[in-house]
Amino acid sequence: MERWRGRVALVTGASVGIGAAIAVELARLGMKVMGCARDVGKIQKLAAECQSAGHSGVLVPFKCDLTKEEEILAMFAAIKEQHRGVDVCINNAGLAHPEPLLNGKTSGWKNMMDVNVFGLSICAREAYQSMKERHVDDGHIININSVCGHHVIPHADVHFYTATKFAVTALTEGLRQELRAENTHIRATSISPSLVKTEFPLRLYSNNPDIKARVFSAYKPLEAKDVVNAVIYVLGAPPHVLIGEVQMLATEQKS
Repeated sequence: MERWRGRVALVTGASVGIGAAIAVELARLGMKVMGCARDVGKIQKLAAECQSAGHSGVLVPFKCDLTKEEEILAMFAAIKEQHRGVDVCINNAGLAHPEPLLNGKTSGWKNMMDVNVFGLSICAREAYQSMKERHVDDGHIININSVCGHHVIPHADVHFYTATKFAVTALTEGLRQELRAENTHIRATSISPSLVKTEFPLRLYSNNPDIKARVFSAYKPLEAKDVVNAVIYVLGAPPHVLIGEVQMLATEQKS
């Protein structure tokens, strides 16, 4: 990770859960981390904690709604003005609504598409353009995907969410192919964890207390730090090594 010290990383959805854990760890390792979310207050608190802990890097909060392209473009413009540009883009932000295919609300489907697919794609595009403009040939785009991007589980509430994650799998492979065609060494990686112990699944079932109470009961879920370790492993690979896909499964059954 030494080669990333002092370089700029963008982490979306950095206010809580996996995104917050990634942002703090990259700051600890000496990167300039641009953390964005709609709730910027939580990132400001994390930034203060990083400073108090004496991390060699810095966490810079950005307020950004990824459903609004103009806010994404404004964020990239501000990063360019203040920090020259983005060297690492970690598309972590994502959401799910319990909207089945047979009777789900269109508004919920659109919201998932806006964040999980369009927001991710716009950030990846702008990150690449930032790298190209500055002749950065060793950048990295990491999409935090899901095992749902590889397998359709028999659970109606997440079928549309699953479709957005299958899109992320295709988009990441498409990125790799286009980057190769551009004859660049910029890398693209998908990291696909199974259930992680964060607020994400609890928000999904916020209106269904029975399911919410059982979310983590079947087996021991992954921790946010497990996904952080995967990110660090991918970023730390030698420049000639491309880790295209990491699937992470919880293995310990609860008694």
